Amino acid sequence: MTAPPASATGPADPVRLVTGPAGLVPETAHGTQRLHAFYADPGTVFSSGEERARRQVRMLAAALAARPGPQVVVDVGCGDGAATHQVRLLDPRNTVIGVDWSATALARARARGLAVVQGGTDGAGLPLADSCADVIIMSELIEHLVDTDAAADEARRVLRPDGILLLSTPNLAAWFNRGLICLGLQPAFSEVSLRGVYGRPGSQVAGHLRLFTRRALVEFLAARGFTCERIAGAPYHDVPRPLRPLDRALCHWPSLASILLVQARVKPAADLRQKGSSPCASSPPS
Repeated sequence: MTAPPASATGPADPVRLVTGPAGLVPETAHGTQRLHAFYADPGTVFSSGEERARRQVRMLAAALAARPGPQVVVDVGCGDGAATHQVRLLDPRNTVIGVDWSATALARARARGLAVVQGGTDGAGLPLADSCADVIIMSELIEHLVDTDAAADEARRVLRPDGILLLSTPNLAAWFNRGLICLGLQPAFSEVSLRGVYGRPGSQVAGHLRLFTRRALVEFLAARGFTCERIAGAPYHDVPRPLRPLDRALCHWPSLASILLVQARVKPAADLRQKGSSPCASSPPS
């Protein structure tokens, strides 16, 4: 099965779109509107970067290895579609859909020939039907969201009962952040404003709102109905060159790694009634 043609209205079957308000952007609190405006700004960076795109494809390839036949893959927060395009090339039989709330980003993704639809995890939720996807990708998305609970709930709703969530996010407890805090500096990846960077090196505002440690991410996913199957660490491209060997070596310990990579599966209905979380196996760096 090949991916459906890109269009302004989104993909064709097997994914049925759910109608919602125009633009699928909720008119909520002033702060949320400002966040939408931040991502609507043409000056905001939407590119995944080559390293992140390759990492995303490797994660997906590993997840699909045990899933025969064509799969429906949804990339939530697809940005300009650089990584999504690589995912589509992985297996032309798969249906790959990109979702983002930025019209500017979607225009760039559509120019790559991708099937895209505008929407988000807040407000009306993802404009996709229940249980329509085999895999959902949230690559360095969750740290940008106001309501992370709604995002995880939407992922579980859209995924099929045995569906897989592939999630990556910066690690608040990365090895260098532990040192920065000891020095009284703002941790890397964290921001206190959408207008500038304060208290730490750097100048590019990324719009990070929520940051996770390994423990917090595993417990959060368990509470939202997912079983964590695999967790790994990945290096950060902006680490100074002399420190990159150390950054890569510490990926063997995800709790210290710069980036957290998680593969989680929707819990069976019976398991959702059980409280608590199970430990997640660590894997070699990706």
